[in-house]
Amino acid sequence: MRGLIIVLFMIVSSFAQDNYSKKDIEKMIAKMVVLGFTGTSIDKNSQIYKDIESGLGGVILFDKDPNDKTKAKNIENKAQLKKLNQQLQSINKSKLLISIDQEGGIVQRLKSEAGFVNTLKASEISQNGEVFAKKSYEAMAKDLSSVGINLDFAPVVDLAINKDNKVIVTRGRSFGENPQIVIKYASIFVDELKKEGVISTLKHFPGHGSSLADSHLGFVDITKTWDKKELEPYKYFIKNNKADMIMTAHVFNENLDKNYPATLSYSVNTKLLRQELGFKGVLITDDLQMSAISKHYDLKQTLTLAINSGVNLLLFANQLAKPITLKEIVDTVYSQILSEQITLDKIIESNKKIDELLGKI
Repeated sequence: MRGLIIVLFMIVSSFAQDNYSKKDIEKMIAKMVVLGFTGTSIDKNSQIYKDIESGLGGVILFDKDPNDKTKAKNIENKAQLKKLNQQLQSINKSKLLISIDQEGGIVQRLKSEAGFVNTLKASEISQNGEVFAKKSYEAMAKDLSSVGINLDFAPVVDLAINKDNKVIVTRGRSFGENPQIVIKYASIFVDELKKEGVISTLKHFPGHGSSLADSHLGFVDITKTWDKKELEPYKYFIKNNKADMIMTAHVFNENLDKNYPATLSYSVNTKLLRQELGFKGVLITDDLQMSAISKHYDLKQTLTLAINSGVNLLLFANQLAKPITLKEIVDTVYSQILSEQITLDKIIESNKKIDELLGKI
């Protein structure tokens, strides 16, 4: 025990020599977290207010309370949402990522009944031509920026390879099977968001359009269905410097990694995405509370594997499970740094990437 205390003291001392206090490190970890919360307004006593004061990197907004769909979770109408986001943004001097899933079709948290523009699903947008797509995404982007949302988890660049795919294809969330069609319409989406100062997120890396199962519900194995052409949209956006953020998928492909799903895979996130494809932007996980992850890994394993794989932002939507607190996440990562399971360099590197991203909004 005495030996462990000496080792921990030496590690903490080395942090101090690097000019990072415990509080500094905790703030850097907090900056790597995007958290869901319940509330259509906040005050100084709200937990999310305290979390942002502690350095929380971002929030994700939802319209409906998952436990009671008749109640609003964060969004009632335009005026209310704008005020909420102004409150959230004013808590800390550093810029807060205020994010949402706004794709169009079945996935849009900003709904027409709350005063927002309705956007068609991707499969319909691509059938209506480029001019229609530009008008649609221009209107959506204006809606997002008008209420203070600066990060959209869209567009989907998955290819509609498997016609029976229940999470992407049958829901019309893909622009099509052809990579060039997907690239064309996703580019319009990305460009229109950028004009309004909204960061786009390409998802779901390395491709969810060939899967047979839904990662919300459990383990998804794409080993036999995945095709290399699913990387084409990512290659295009990275090469043309249009990929600010990419979201990983909770999909497993033993040809890419024999042990872990993409979200937790060094082979996928660092070797393939960063080294082979040359991605230098921010990598965010899909929701880490989804069953594909939470049924197989505890919090310590999830956080350690994700960060070591090359992920920069950790998404906990607090939609599908018992809410997780920022303190739990920060304490877990900090303890893993002390025990040398995660290097401090990974945290510093992620914070640099996040700061670069914030400079674009």
